[in-house]
Amino acid sequence: MSLNEAPRSVRVHITLFGRRNAGKSSIINAITGQDIAIVSSVKGTTTDPVYKSIEILPIGPCVIIDTAGLDDSGQLGELRKKKTLEVLNKTDISLVVIDSTVGITEYDRYIIDEIKSKKIPFMGILNKWDISNIDEKDIKNIKEELDIPLIAVSAVTGKGIKELKNQIAGILPKEEDKFKIIGDLISPGDFVVLVTPIDKAAPKGRLILPQQQTIRDVLESDAIAVVTKEYELRETLESLGKKPKIVVTDSQAFLKVAADTPKDILMTSFSILFARFKGDLIELIKGVKAVGKLKDGDKVLIAEGCTHHRQSDDIGKVKIPRWIRQITGKKIDFEFSSGVSFTDDIKRYSLIVHCGGCMLNKSAMLHRINTAREFKVPIVNYGILIAYVQGILDRALMPFPRAKMIWDEVEEH
Repeated sequence: MSLNEAPRSVRVHITLFGRRNAGKSSIINAITGQDIAIVSSVKGTTTDPVYKSIEILPIGPCVIIDTAGLDDSGQLGELRKKKTLEVLNKTDISLVVIDSTVGITEYDRYIIDEIKSKKIPFMGILNKWDISNIDEKDIKNIKEELDIPLIAVSAVTGKGIKELKNQIAGILPKEEDKFKIIGDLISPGDFVVLVTPIDKAAPKGRLILPQQQTIRDVLESDAIAVVTKEYELRETLESLGKKPKIVVTDSQAFLKVAADTPKDILMTSFSILFARFKGDLIELIKGVKAVGKLKDGDKVLIAEGCTHHRQSDDIGKVKIPRWIRQITGKKIDFEFSSGVSFTDDIKRYSLIVHCGGCMLNKSAMLHRINTAREFKVPIVNYGILIAYVQGILDRALMPFPRAKMIWDEVEEH
């Protein structure tokens, strides 16, 4: 990834759904102006979701996702349809491609109902306008029948593609200041000290993604980012000549950073910042209380949003299970998931401990949290859990008054 390239996790995820041969791949090529999706008259050319990071005017940086046809058949087809529907959980904008030479089918109606139930911004695309018999009146009738925004295009001739891109830009999720990583906590000119141990799991020569994104957010807020390692924090603070507004640390250095940071300086972690930025900090705070209620034989899922080479002292595989066993004194059964898979049977678990989700977009992370909430399974992320087991969660939540208030209420009960 180049320095100027937006990571996939912060790009708008735009997914195309529809029947086989409706022209989803052709639409992608027409929107992007590139042959990035394989096009064939053979049904089922796209078998698994295909992701392409790209920048499109006037949409901006996005991930275009091409999916298998919803009318795929057979045992393998059912698996492909399942994969297609799973993509909804990470989709910011849905585009339903309808073959105008065939008309509306049960598959089109089904995916539209699914999208509406999840309240995802979407629109319908009547493709193959150049070879169909539909006119403006037909388009209006279909739009009213389905009760959806609708546009007719031809991916082959390019007719309607410019208008389609403008309409997609019009339904983009609006950015809100409250979803800044740290920018709403600081003012121009503030010093922000970022404690960044060199993570052995990070690609050589790079900081891990949450650290990169937080530095960028600090700079965009016209504040000053001071980056140091945990063993140099005390010296860094003494040499600044000005009290920093906040110290942000990697969770694994929490204890040392808490000890070396004066009590009158706010302190939190990258993971807690990301719990708020792309998740639900309040729900995750409520979830950590379940740690103290675990019993012998309970199952705990350790879930990560990406796959990486695990080290001998891996945070998810080794350290967190050890900390939970130590603080509970119970014989806990730990299970693990990583990457795009989460769990098909969430009810089996007494607790889910999730990573910070830096490689997941907000929609995907919220889906996981909301699924846990739906089945009444407590969920917490790494940073909040680590602060809890190390007895410093109270301090780590000081920058977030509402979250701190919720934590105090949880503690009282």
